Amino acid sequence: MTKSLRCLLTIVAVLAALVAVPRPAARAAGQPITDPIPESPITSDLGLTVQEFASFPKSEPTPAPVDPRLMRWARINYIGEIPDGSGRMYVPDLNGKMYLLDHGTPQEYLDVGATFAPQFFSGRGLGQGFGIVAFDPGYKRNGKFYTVHTELASMTTKVPDLTPQPNTIYHGVIDEWTADDPAASTFHGTRREVLRLGFAGQIHGIQEIGFNPNAERGDADYGLLYIAAGDGGQGQAAGNTDPQNLAIPQGKILRIDPHGTNSANGRYGVPASNPFVGQPGHIGEIYAYGMRDPHRFSWDTGGAHRLFLGHIGEHAIEGVWDVRAGDNLGWPNREGPFVFDKADRCNLYPLPADDAQYHYDYPVAAYDHDPPPDWTCDADIGRAISGGYVYRGHKLPELYGKYVFGDLVDGSVFYTNEREMRRGAPRAPIHKLMVFDRTGKRVTMRQLAGDTRVDLRFGRDSKGELYLISKANGKIWKVVGTRHFAAGPVGRTHVSGTATAANWAPVTPPKWRFENGQVILAEAGVERPGPRRPFEYAVLTKGPAYGTERIDADVRIDTPTDVSNRDVIIVFGYQSDTHFYYAHLSQDNSIYPHNGVFVVNDADRLRIEDQWDAVRSRGAPPAITDTKWHHVQVVRHADTGEIAVYLDHSRNPLMTAVDRTFTSGRVGFGSFDNIGRVRHLTVTGTAATG
Repeated sequence: MTKSLRCLLTIVAVLAALVAVPRPAARAAGQPITDPIPESPITSDLGLTVQEFASFPKSEPTPAPVDPRLMRWARINYIGEIPDGSGRMYVPDLNGKMYLLDHGTPQEYLDVGATFAPQFFSGRGLGQGFGIVAFDPGYKRNGKFYTVHTELASMTTKVPDLTPQPNTIYHGVIDEWTADDPAASTFHGTRREVLRLGFAGQIHGIQEIGFNPNAERGDADYGLLYIAAGDGGQGQAAGNTDPQNLAIPQGKILRIDPHGTNSANGRYGVPASNPFVGQPGHIGEIYAYGMRDPHRFSWDTGGAHRLFLGHIGEHAIEGVWDVRAGDNLGWPNREGPFVFDKADRCNLYPLPADDAQYHYDYPVAAYDHDPPPDWTCDADIGRAISGGYVYRGHKLPELYGKYVFGDLVDGSVFYTNEREMRRGAPRAPIHKLMVFDRTGKRVTMRQLAGDTRVDLRFGRDSKGELYLISKANGKIWKVVGTRHFAAGPVGRTHVSGTATAANWAPVTPPKWRFENGQVILAEAGVERPGPRRPFEYAVLTKGPAYGTERIDADVRIDTPTDVSNRDVIIVFGYQSDTHFYYAHLSQDNSIYPHNGVFVVNDADRLRIEDQWDAVRSRGAPPAITDTKWHHVQVVRHADTGEIAVYLDHSRNPLMTAVDRTFTSGRVGFGSFDNIGRVRHLTVTGTAATG
């Protein structure tokens, strides 16, 4: 880029900033919020059954990357179906190639990287390269589709079409391709450039483009291309307000008509229905604004046809927005429903009393980063939302109406109910889904991807069926079913009427009482020699030892509420004093020995439940925080090793684990060093043999 051209672009940017003064930010007030969303995603017993669908060839970024996060097997970024009725699926690789899938086998359709070499680059910045493809809804007759790729500004003489950021280092470029034969298996045809945007950083560029699949010919939205343009990594910089500046395209969702000509460059149209068309100092391409990293958007193809956006946060908030024309997500003055103060990069702040005057729009679902205790503000926390889809297919009825999305870093898969995601209402609860392979074995996306960084993305075909994508190993899985964890029959052998002394074998009999239909641990236990394990418990001797089983009981802690770390335990799979499982029901979920599922196997108790996060020292929500009666249910399937603990008749398990150390045993009740009681204890299951 020439010196005179750089000067011209700088002048344009300054004038634009003077014309469109961004909305003022409220000063941070009140005490900083260290845990903005204290509730964790709810553990669901519902899981997705996935089957490997496709595997892609290894690819390399250009230039060779220095960031290990770019060193992936194949940087596949999306999967969609060509809208021509053929059923063909397409997949872009950020490193440059576009594939069509022939019965699950990738076939190269177009090499975008080679077409734009040497300007094309994909080796710097997580989203750089050949990012996304969007097929025109009329592709079958017109052969048109659209791509996004990145070019180094220093290697081109071309000028961005809309005001670039000062010190632009790369361009995000949208091209239109027209295939001579839309049914061909490789591309041959023409192309033209539609829109070029300039960004000052290597992150948060054009993240996605797409057409509204609900719009039919004749509708106002038919054939309009939506463009998610990030803030170029500049929105959090001191003094930068680009996402709030309506004179520039960065930090916005844009909407254009690629078949029109009334834009400034004459290569696309600006729809008259866009919310800021004709307003002085505002570019008419803007549909919504105030965004940092609008990562993935999709339309619900049922109900109200809403547009949902998965938006990656800066400090703490990963959110889903229900986006409408003219919306302002608030960045960088807001991060989610909290004040972001650039002078304090470590905390968020509560909204001011006069927040309504700013007219910000807040997420309909969100989760936060939950940093570990030793986290420093400038460290990568390893959380980033990957937006997904509301399931409207017909093969998986249990998913119907659920917005399925995830965390692209650790591969967690979540859902919220579309009907619960309401603007202006409390945020919809987020549920964490399990994942199973075709054999019914529970797996994690990290296991499927073979890496701790999954780089998870989602896709959808024309029938509404869902796909999971990982850059880590360049694989795609199709969601082919749903399954419930620890579900199914447990057996018919039933034991009840257990609350008499003759039915129990305590560790220390004098500490126990049996009265009023209750089994009471009346005196706290003391630590015993041997491996670390519950101090005092009693084993139910009535009935057989069980393999698969369901335990139901009401439990109560009798230790006063002002004593910390109170607990009772449910024993199961008991074979001896040093061989058993126990569910630890405690008020404290922040230290290793409390509120979890444990196994004792001739060694100190080992925590085995899925909810424990050792890095953040946090487990499932506290089970018991008072001295009231609480219903507990423990389900264990001996064949799969699946264990689920439910509290107070909840449909969602409080804790889950998979372990097959013991496949049978007896049931019990006790504590470490507290007192408590149990009543109405019943066991239903399959009697162990041998």
